Order: sequence, then C-alpha cells, then structure tokens
Amino acid sequence: MGSDHEWRLSPRSVGRPSSLLAHKLGLRHVWMFAQGSFVASDVEQLKQAIAECKRLILELPEHSEKQKDTVIKLIHLRLKLQELKDPEEDEPNLQVLLEHRFSKEKSKSVKQMCDKCSTIIWGLIQTWYTCTGCYYRCHSKCMNLINKPCVRSKVSHQSEYELSICPEVGLDKQDYRCAECRTPISLRGVPNEARQCDYTGQYYCSSCHWNDTAIIPSRVIHNWEFEPRQVCRTSMRYLALMISRPVLKLKEINPLLFNFVEELVEIRKLRQDILLMKPYFITCKEAMEARLLLHLQDRQHFVENDDMYSLQDLIDTSSGRLSCSLTEIHTTFAKHIKLDCEKCQAKGFMCELCKEGDILFPFDNHTSVCHDCFAVFHRDCYYDNSTTCPRCARMLERQHEESQNP
Repeated sequence: MGSDHEWRLSPRSVGRPSSLLAHKLGLRHVWMFAQGSFVASDVEQLKQAIAECKRLILELPEHSEKQKDTVIKLIHLRLKLQELKDPEEDEPNLQVLLEHRFSKEKSKSVKQMCDKCSTIIWGLIQTWYTCTGCYYRCHSKCMNLINKPCVRSKVSHQSEYELSICPEVGLDKQDYRCAECRTPISLRGVPNEARQCDYTGQYYCSSCHWNDTAIIPSRVIHNWEFEPRQVCRTSMRYLALMISRPVLKLKEINPLLFNFVEELVEIRKLRQDILLMKPYFITCKEAMEARLLLHLQDRQHFVENDDMYSLQDLIDTSSGRLSCSLTEIHTTFAKHIKLDCEKCQAKGFMCELCKEGDILFPFDNHTSVCHDCFAVFHRDCYYDNSTTCPRCARMLERQHEESQNP
C-alpha cells in the first residue's frame, strides 16, 4: 500500500467479502476515505466502496455504536460520490434568473432545504444560492431548473391581499394538477398528495407545499383570527414580504371591526393625535434636531394617515405590543410640545368661548377642533355654544370689510 494520499481501492480488495474488507481497510480507513483524505478519481471504485459499506452495516449488530458510525460514513461516501459526479466549478457570486437575484452562500449549515428539489443542502460540499429578494434557496445544480419567478416582483407590482377566506375552486377545476408546477395530484395521495393552501384556496403538490404556516390576512380582517394556517411555499414568501406593507384600509374593507375590537379604537385615536402633533414637529427646529418623528420610522405610515394598516400592525394590536409602544411615543411627543419646547407651547390655543383654563392643544382629550379654521376649544364649550366659531366669525367679518373697502 502506498502513502495515504495515493491510496486507492483495488478491484481485488473491493470484491472480497465485507468482513475481509472491514479487516483489511478498517472502519478508520473507510472514515478517512469518506472524509476525502484519500484520492478517489474513479467513480466506479467509490460506488464499490459504498456497496461494501452497505454490506458492513447489515452485518453489524442492530443499533450498535459501530453500526451508527458506519451509517454516518456511508453518508459521507455518498456525498463524496456526488461531489465527483458534479465537481464544483468557479460559480459566480451573483446570478439573475426570473427576476431572482441569487447570491452565493458561504454558510456551511446542513439544515437548509432546496426549494427546487426539496432535498437537504449539504453546505460542506455543495454550492448553493439564496435569492436576496424572496429568500428562495436552491443548489447550484438546480438553478437552471427553476421555473418560479421571484415573489418580490409580485409584491412590487401587485401589493394587495386576497381578502376572501380560502377561496377554493375545487381540485377538478385544477384538472387534478398542482396549481403551480402542474404535477398530477389527488386527495388520495396518488401519484402525489394534494395539499390545500389556506391563502389561495388552491391545491399544490408536496414539492410546492411544505405544510408551512402563516397568519391569513382575510381571516384577521373578517374574523379577527390569528391562528396560523397551512400555506404553499409561494404564499408563505408573499405573506412574509407583505406583512409590513400598509395596504389594508380597514374602514372600507370591514368598518364593523372597530365596533368589536376596542384595541383598534384606541390605536386609531393615538394615530389621529400623532397626525395633529406632526405640524408642530416639522416647524420646530428642536424637534427636527432631536428627530422625534423617527420614533415611528418602522411604521412611517402612522405619520402620513390614520386609516391604512399593515398585517403586522394588526398582529401587534392583538398582542397588545402596538398599544404599549404607541402610547409611549404619544407621551414623548406630547411632553415636547406642552412642556419641553417654548416655541411649541406658544402655538397652543385659548378657548375663545369661555376664555378660561389652560393652554389647549388639538390632541388633548377634552378639546374639540373647528373643522373650518382648526381653532381649539373646550369640548363642553364647543358643543354647548349655539353660535358659530368666534374665529370663523372674525375671519368672515374681515373678508366682508375688505370686499367693502377694496
């Protein structure tokens, strides 16, 4: 036998009984061969070694440590065979395909699954890629077989949810084929199991539907239900990318939801107050320097409107997290305007109806705002007063005088 780096299985040794092979090679040699310590340029020789390793597993005592070790060695031998069949080439770091932007991965984790062939990605010896847009993962060798476009492109072009609850059309309408890859499927599992996606209502094969779960937007909006349901891979990625997008206008989709969910009423009031505070901040130098509005940088739509929600907003509302964080931000904003900043304090209002009390701000709970001139009054004074708004009356009188004396 030559040096370790030149050692090869000879046909004579390969053809011997497995007991002799184990005696001659030893488990340590098979293990070193599996680890790649020896050169094995001949694929046939490696196949023979795998066959002998299989026989050895059958001869060893059931559930013994030696048998478990030999199984692990067999796995490495098979991986080595795959590596020899498909030698790793200099793969590019970035590939663009069907709007996917695939980035070459450096991780050696073996816990990933290929989204194309549904098998394990052995990071130690296999090159694999992840789409930076939708996180689709696949082997390098599976790249040319991909037929699913990047889900992020759909999010960019069609940012809206399916708002019907599980809109099933029936497996017969799908011609008993997977809604995505068109593989034949049936409810009996022959030739492939039909799995329903609770988001689309359609049926998919086991390669396109891995029994992943996700919260379904339509169930949240119509039933205030947050139990995760089984969805196909494409729906899972789409929902994950859409979860923070403010595309749900609740008062149009289901206005009755505010009658049954008290937390939503509280959130709406806090958002309305924040919109009333915004003009103070964008005209205040100190507030701009302190970047107070960046407290809501993760929910930018909260400083733009009070009626659009993301699915994540509703999830956080249900758990109570949104109410806590938004109340804290509301307190910080009010403190700056009413206590910390003299310039913002100077923009407050005196109630012109009773001419009493403290400085009023439009976001105070006990105030009302004129819809025409935005003057602020005590709520009781405003609704008890039968005359028009004093500020509006002065403005009308001034306009009349100007028209009389051009």
